[in-house]
Amino acid sequence: MRCVAEGWFRTLPALALICGACAPRPAPQKLAIAAAADLNFALPEIARRYRAVDPTVELEIAYGSSGNFYAQIANRAPFDVFLSADVEYPRRLASAGTGPANSVFTYAVGRLVVWVPYGSPLEPATALQDLRVKHVAIANPQHAPYGRAAQAALRSLRLYQGVEPKLVFGENIAQTLQFVESGAADVGVVALSLALAPPVHNRGRYWEIPLEAYPRMEQGGIILKDSKAAREFRAFLLSAGGRRILKQYGFFVPGE
Repeated sequence: MRCVAEGWFRTLPALALICGACAPRPAPQKLAIAAAADLNFALPEIARRYRAVDPTVELEIAYGSSGNFYAQIANRAPFDVFLSADVEYPRRLASAGTGPANSVFTYAVGRLVVWVPYGSPLEPATALQDLRVKHVAIANPQHAPYGRAAQAALRSLRLYQGVEPKLVFGENIAQTLQFVESGAADVGVVALSLALAPPVHNRGRYWEIPLEAYPRMEQGGIILKDSKAAREFRAFLLSAGGRRILKQYGFFVPGE
């Protein structure tokens, strides 16, 4: 009887290991992020790196225009984090009590370019003045920060009067680029972050609009629902690794 008991107790550690291996793992925590469309390529790479560090958090990212997201969040859309192309939107939300005021942060500075497809006969630096151009795409300035910056740049460069009748408006900066790629527009004023993205870089040419031609595009975010996962994601975005990816996609990084 003693030998049987000793054999049973010796199997207990092995059974515990087997049961531990078979036990279902807890479902990953979901973090819903509303992100400006200029992050369409940079943020997925940041998300992949973040998941490698912390696989317990699953990022659910929606892309769109910052102004539309601002209106949705003000009406209680269920996002945990908002990454805007204009830091003023997060600041307004914080002032209205939608998210803690101390959770607002600046993560990048955006830049504008004139973009044409590779097969186009237009030169990006002079395309906006070319008489062959029938349609010029910019993001809708009513709710897209890049659209407002594009308008300011066109006025600063004294091109707005000639270009205004040709303007077509994308819902956001990503759709603006799609208009040019599809042929719905001959040229577009888009985000450098999209022009530099590997899937786009090989399909077009661009000219960077001088920074002094439009107001500084400070991009900011806010944690809408405070949680450990939200704080850790923000920390990763602002870390050396996150900033390195943003710089690869043409963003200026604050403090550098």
